[in-house]
Amino acid sequence: MARIFSGVQPTGNLHLGNYLGAIRNWVRLQTQYECIFCVVDMHAITVWQDPKELRASTREVAAAFIASGIDPKSCILFNQSQVSAHAELAWIFNCVARLGWLNRMTQFKEKAGKDRENASAGLYVYPNLMAADILAYKATHVPVGEDQKQHLELCRDIAQKFNHDYGTETFPVVEPLILGEATRVMSLRDGTRKMSKSEPSDMSRINLTDSADQIVQKIRKAKTDPEPLPDNAAGLEARPEAANLVNIYAALGDLSRDAVVAQFAGKTFSVFKDALSQLAIEKLNPIAERMRELMQDQGQIDAVLRDGAERANAIAQPILREVQDTVGFLRP
Repeated sequence: MARIFSGVQPTGNLHLGNYLGAIRNWVRLQTQYECIFCVVDMHAITVWQDPKELRASTREVAAAFIASGIDPKSCILFNQSQVSAHAELAWIFNCVARLGWLNRMTQFKEKAGKDRENASAGLYVYPNLMAADILAYKATHVPVGEDQKQHLELCRDIAQKFNHDYGTETFPVVEPLILGEATRVMSLRDGTRKMSKSEPSDMSRINLTDSADQIVQKIRKAKTDPEPLPDNAAGLEARPEAANLVNIYAALGDLSRDAVVAQFAGKTFSVFKDALSQLAIEKLNPIAERMRELMQDQGQIDAVLRDGAERANAIAQPILREVQDTVGFLRP
């Protein structure tokens, strides 16, 4: 069976974009693939994190996975730092990847901003650790969004260069898993910007832990334009905020954009927002309630992550030993 690896950083509240763009798809994939899902806490510290908050966020992300429908008995669910193969393989990949490859990574430029001299070395070599995350399990497929395609291409380059340099077929050339029309959820305050947990205003996103009242308030205040909804999806082209809300409704309702527009053609946004609020509450409230239950028993979450780490280690350690032998490391 093909093997999937994917992960989410434990930095701040998970939001609707994380759910629709990644987690919900993982729930659907777990019956079709061997799935390894990871809370990537080592990636999180490429920028400074409060240790207490990092531990809490790691548990919260794990709780969100489970509450959304990921089954930790049929999948492997763990946090990255519990499996040392990620760090050990990342160092080897630091010596395989070329500076020119890393210099082309647009995410580093975006995250480091103008003060790139002050960015951590970890942020710069972040893509090499991402490659190690995937290849430590010889994963064959990775679900990718638009912002991760470049990193996956680097992972493929590293795998191919390692195989070429050592004359082996150690690593598979990982394939991207494109899951139909991408669900790219944008900010509720600016339809041209991606919904993000780093956005200063909490009104820009719907968090998975938001109450029904908070969901209603955020959708009601979401930016729109004065025109009613169009009678076809083409009418959304130059209306980013309108398109974003229609996309969210379509994703939550498992509908096409055309079907949503046909249902609400000519309606005002006040009518549409009421319907969107009810749909969002119906889909997200059970997740929030289950997350609250799980977070009350941190020992249970820790036990799930510990068990997942043991199972992940059982796969990763033999692969790491194979790589170390290939490289020429002298081991006991």
